[in-house]
Amino acid sequence: MDKSKKFKVEGHELEIRNFTVDDIAPTFHLGEKLFTLNKTPNLYRVWDEYEVINFFQSDSDHCITAFVDGLYAGFVLGTLIEKRKSEIKYGYLVWIGVDQNYKRMGIASRLFEEFKDRMTKNGATTLMIDTQADNQAAIEFFKSKGFGSPQDHVYYSMKTKNHASGKSGGDK
Repeated sequence: MDKSKKFKVEGHELEIRNFTVDDIAPTFHLGEKLFTLNKTPNLYRVWDEYEVINFFQSDSDHCITAFVDGLYAGFVLGTLIEKRKSEIKYGYLVWIGVDQNYKRMGIASRLFEEFKDRMTKNGATTLMIDTQADNQAAIEFFKSKGFGSPQDHVYYSMKTKNHASGKSGGDK
């Protein structure tokens, strides 16, 4: 387990550290605030408490949290993908989120850099991310970190008969 790292940010103490069991609930609740049906419907559809728990159980070395002055501020959840019969390892940043109260303080950048360092130490030769095509803030953030070569990905959805009768749970 990596030790915590502390930084001064705009007169506040920022701590970046490994995810612990105590971080599951605040991570889930922050994700609920960030990944909403109106703002990010694709992310909303897959964000749930099991997503956080599964990352904690299977990839805890690649789950990182941030605290500002001791208060929960953000997270990264990722995984290392190793392909059989290949020397290539991919670091996949699946989720990143920062509480609105701490935006524009460089927390996402610190979380990303810690993720990148851990992936590099674990042999990743390529880092991958994905986001919604209309999530301009995320696109600009990842471009600023050196990501390039965006690939088109088509995503379809279809309403079921249950939706028309009001039984589907309210998806758009």
